[in-house]
Amino acid sequence: MIEPYEILGVAKSATDDEVRKAYRRLARKHHPDVNPGSKDAEAKFREISGAYDLLSDPEKRRRFDAGEIDASGAERPQQRYYRDFAAGESGRGYGVGSGYADFADTDELLAELLGRGRRARGADLQVQLGLDMLESISGVTRQLALPNGSTINLTIPAGVEDGEVLRLKGKGVAAPSEGPPGDLLVQIAIRPHRFFRREGDDVLLELPVTLKEAALGAKVRVPVPSGAVMLSVPKGSNTGAVLRLKGKGVARPGAPGDLLVTLKVVLPKEPDPALDSFLKGWTPQNSENVRKEYES
Repeated sequence: MIEPYEILGVAKSATDDEVRKAYRRLARKHHPDVNPGSKDAEAKFREISGAYDLLSDPEKRRRFDAGEIDASGAERPQQRYYRDFAAGESGRGYGVGSGYADFADTDELLAELLGRGRRARGADLQVQLGLDMLESISGVTRQLALPNGSTINLTIPAGVEDGEVLRLKGKGVAAPSEGPPGDLLVQIAIRPHRFFRREGDDVLLELPVTLKEAALGAKVRVPVPSGAVMLSVPKGSNTGAVLRLKGKGVARPGAPGDLLVTLKVVLPKEPDPALDSFLKGWTPQNSENVRKEYES
């Protein structure tokens, strides 16, 4: 089994941030949505996700580095040798007098190892869940079908990010004996929106406005993730002006993000004789050189 450090291409001394950046770079490259129909990419994506799941969990990473669990997260029986039992509190080694005590210790070792095997947890189960961007912004509850035929209702919190893994304790594969079941790992894949974009908890929108609205100011209807609101376009607005709508971004409880609206002044598609006549006869009072910065 390939070590998770090797899968992500990072050193064992890598920081959490380095591990996260390596995962996101590889996840984008091998994501099934980027490689439709590729079984190799799908298998590689699962391998990358499994490695990140282990290394992003501080306790799992510590136990893996200590040799207590393997790369799949399963317990590793701690090997003990005959010499570990040969000397008791009296300090006696393999000398005469140990008698049948050595064999008793060996029986105890076997019992311990067998007990550990019975307590080994089941394997983790990995699935992928596609979300629309608005669902990731506002949060949603989705019914998720599991490979074993059962279904669960999964609550997706507002602000979940593309590539993020949600862990559901005890919803993975049942243990082969008396151990606890594994976990269900849900990999989030967010589909892009046709006009919204995200930057952290802020949502970005480019809004077309007419020349008249930009020049004279206006109230315009603007879409937001939760519906639509009226926005005041200031008089004399230019393309590239950014207007902020507080709390209209990612609906994170207690600290929602903002909606940042970038204005784009759009001229009429069809010729407008009245506009042409006005502009031909218009002499600006302040003849500003709008290309001054480009002159040498």
